[in-house]
Amino acid sequence: MKNNPKVIADRGKLLRAIKGLKKSGKKIVFTNGCYDILHVGHVRFLAAAKKLGDVLLLALNSDASVKRIKGPKRPVICQQERAELMAALECVDIVTFFGEDDPYEIIKATVPDVLVKGGDWALDKIIGADVVTAAGGKVKNIKYIKGKSTTNVIAKILKYYK
Repeated sequence: MKNNPKVIADRGKLLRAIKGLKKSGKKIVFTNGCYDILHVGHVRFLAAAKKLGDVLLLALNSDASVKRIKGPKRPVICQQERAELMAALECVDIVTFFGEDDPYEIIKATVPDVLVKGGDWALDKIIGADVVTAAGGKVKNIKYIKGKSTTNVIAKILKYYK
Protein backbone atom coordinates (compact mmCIF):
# COMPACT_ATOMS: atom_id res chain seq x y z
CA MET A 1 0.00 0.00 0.00
CA LYS A 2 2.94 2.26 0.52
CA ASN A 3 2.59 5.28 -1.78
CA ASN A 4 -0.42 3.79 -3.57
CA PRO A 5 -2.26 6.79 -5.04
CA LYS A 6 -5.54 4.84 -5.05
CA VAL A 7 -5.56 4.63 -1.23
CA ILE A 8 -6.51 7.92 0.44
CA ALA A 9 -6.64 7.63 4.21
CA ASP A 10 -6.72 11.36 4.96
CA ARG A 11 -10.33 12.61 4.91
CA GLY A 12 -9.38 16.13 3.77
CA LYS A 13 -7.34 14.79 0.85
CA LEU A 14 -10.21 12.46 -0.07
CA LEU A 15 -12.74 15.30 -0.11
CA ARG A 16 -10.45 17.44 -2.29
CA ALA A 17 -10.01 14.55 -4.73
CA ILE A 18 -13.77 13.91 -4.92
CA LYS A 19 -14.48 17.62 -5.41
CA GLY A 20 -11.99 17.75 -8.29
CA LEU A 21 -13.44 14.64 -9.92
CA LYS A 22 -16.98 16.01 -9.68
CA LYS A 23 -15.84 19.35 -11.06
CA SER A 24 -14.41 17.53 -14.10
CA GLY A 25 -17.80 15.86 -14.65
CA LYS A 26 -17.02 12.41 -13.25
CA LYS A 27 -19.88 10.36 -11.82
CA ILE A 28 -18.89 9.04 -8.37
CA VAL A 29 -20.13 5.62 -7.24
CA PHE A 30 -19.78 4.84 -3.53
CA THR A 31 -19.86 1.54 -1.72
CA ASN A 32 -18.51 0.33 1.59
CA GLY A 33 -17.83 -2.74 3.64
CA CYS A 34 -15.34 -4.80 5.59
CA TYR A 35 -13.92 -6.80 2.67
CA ASP A 36 -12.07 -8.96 5.16
CA ILE A 37 -11.26 -11.94 2.93
CA LEU A 38 -11.52 -11.10 -0.75
CA HIS A 39 -13.70 -13.59 -2.68
CA VAL A 40 -15.52 -13.84 -6.01
CA GLY A 41 -18.70 -12.32 -4.60
CA HIS A 42 -16.75 -9.16 -3.76
CA VAL A 43 -15.10 -9.00 -7.17
CA ARG A 44 -18.35 -9.47 -9.09
CA PHE A 45 -20.14 -6.91 -6.93
CA LEU A 46 -17.41 -4.29 -7.32
CA ALA A 47 -17.17 -4.81 -11.09
CA ALA A 48 -20.94 -4.30 -11.38
CA ALA A 49 -20.80 -1.23 -9.12
CA LYS A 50 -18.08 0.35 -11.28
CA LYS A 51 -20.36 0.11 -14.33
CA LEU A 52 -22.77 2.55 -12.65
CA GLY A 53 -20.39 5.51 -12.98
CA ASP A 54 -16.89 6.76 -13.73
CA VAL A 55 -15.14 6.50 -10.37
CA LEU A 56 -15.68 3.75 -7.78
CA LEU A 57 -14.98 4.91 -4.24
CA LEU A 58 -14.71 2.04 -1.77
CA ALA A 59 -14.86 2.94 1.92
CA LEU A 60 -13.44 0.18 4.11
CA ASN A 61 -14.42 -0.29 7.73
CA SER A 62 -11.38 0.28 9.93
CA ASP A 63 -10.05 -2.64 11.97
CA ALA A 64 -11.74 -1.30 15.11
CA SER A 65 -15.05 -0.92 13.26
CA VAL A 66 -14.87 -4.48 11.87
CA LYS A 67 -14.14 -5.81 15.35
CA ARG A 68 -17.19 -4.03 16.79
CA ILE A 69 -19.48 -5.25 13.98
CA LYS A 70 -18.16 -8.77 13.33
CA GLY A 71 -16.72 -9.74 16.71
CA PRO A 72 -13.32 -10.01 18.42
CA LYS A 73 -11.82 -12.53 15.95
CA ARG A 74 -12.23 -10.21 12.99
CA PRO A 75 -10.85 -8.78 10.87
CA VAL A 76 -8.67 -11.62 9.66
CA ILE A 77 -6.77 -9.22 7.37
CA CYS A 78 -5.68 -5.81 8.73
CA GLN A 79 -7.03 -2.61 7.15
CA GLN A 80 -3.77 -1.67 5.43
CA GLU A 81 -3.59 -5.04 3.69
CA ARG A 82 -7.32 -5.02 2.87
CA ALA A 83 -6.85 -1.59 1.28
CA GLU A 84 -3.87 -2.82 -0.74
CA LEU A 85 -5.88 -5.80 -2.04
CA MET A 86 -8.87 -3.65 -2.95
CA ALA A 87 -6.73 -0.98 -4.63
CA ALA A 88 -5.18 -3.70 -6.80
CA LEU A 89 -8.56 -4.37 -8.39
CA GLU A 90 -8.95 -2.63 -11.73
CA CYS A 91 -12.56 -1.64 -11.02
CA VAL A 92 -11.74 0.17 -7.75
CA ASP A 93 -10.51 3.74 -8.23
CA ILE A 94 -10.23 5.05 -4.67
CA VAL A 95 -10.02 3.23 -1.34
CA THR A 96 -10.51 5.02 1.96
CA PHE A 97 -11.35 4.11 5.56
CA PHE A 98 -14.03 4.98 8.06
CA GLY A 99 -13.96 4.19 11.76
CA GLU A 100 -17.64 4.47 12.57
CA ASP A 101 -19.94 1.44 12.64
CA ASP A 102 -21.74 2.73 9.56
CA PRO A 103 -20.68 4.92 6.62
CA TYR A 104 -23.21 7.72 7.11
CA GLU A 105 -20.67 10.46 7.89
CA ILE A 106 -18.40 9.66 4.94
CA ILE A 107 -21.41 9.48 2.60
CA LYS A 108 -22.56 12.86 3.94
CA ALA A 109 -19.08 14.28 3.34
CA THR A 110 -18.59 12.89 -0.19
CA VAL A 111 -22.22 12.99 -1.47
CA PRO A 112 -21.71 10.44 -4.25
CA ASP A 113 -23.83 10.37 -7.41
CA VAL A 114 -24.62 6.69 -6.89
CA LEU A 115 -24.75 4.76 -3.62
CA VAL A 116 -24.63 1.00 -4.06
CA LYS A 117 -24.89 -2.03 -1.77
CA GLY A 118 -25.47 -5.73 -2.26
CA GLY A 119 -28.91 -7.13 -2.99
CA ASP A 120 -29.18 -8.37 0.57
CA TRP A 121 -29.84 -4.70 1.48
CA ALA A 122 -33.35 -3.35 0.82
CA LEU A 123 -33.12 0.06 -0.87
CA ASP A 124 -34.95 1.76 2.02
CA LYS A 125 -32.45 0.30 4.52
CA ILE A 126 -29.27 1.49 2.77
CA ILE A 127 -27.48 3.90 5.09
CA GLY A 128 -26.93 7.29 3.47
CA ALA A 129 -29.70 6.89 0.89
CA ASP A 130 -31.37 10.04 2.25
CA VAL A 131 -28.22 12.09 1.61
CA VAL A 132 -27.71 10.79 -1.92
CA THR A 133 -31.34 11.09 -3.05
CA ALA A 134 -31.66 14.60 -1.54
CA ALA A 135 -28.72 15.64 -3.73
CA GLY A 136 -30.36 14.14 -6.84
CA GLY A 137 -28.33 10.94 -6.84
CA LYS A 138 -29.40 7.33 -7.17
CA VAL A 139 -29.39 4.42 -4.73
CA LYS A 140 -28.97 0.93 -6.17
CA ASN A 141 -28.49 -2.59 -4.98
CA ILE A 142 -26.72 -5.30 -6.93
CA LYS A 143 -27.88 -8.89 -6.87
CA TYR A 144 -26.42 -10.84 -3.97
CA ILE A 145 -24.51 -13.96 -4.99
CA LYS A 146 -25.83 -16.66 -2.68
CA GLY A 147 -23.19 -18.52 -0.70
CA LYS A 148 -20.36 -16.16 -1.64
CA SER A 149 -19.45 -14.51 1.63
CA THR A 150 -16.49 -14.10 3.95
CA THR A 151 -18.41 -16.00 6.63
CA ASN A 152 -18.83 -18.96 4.26
CA VAL A 153 -15.13 -18.89 3.30
CA ILE A 154 -14.13 -18.95 6.98
CA ALA A 155 -16.59 -21.79 7.71
CA LYS A 156 -15.19 -23.83 4.81
CA ILE A 157 -11.62 -23.32 5.99
CA LEU A 158 -12.54 -24.36 9.53
CA LYS A 159 -14.36 -27.45 8.24
CA TYR A 160 -11.47 -28.56 6.02
CA TYR A 161 -8.63 -27.81 8.43
CA LYS A 162 -9.97 -28.82 11.84
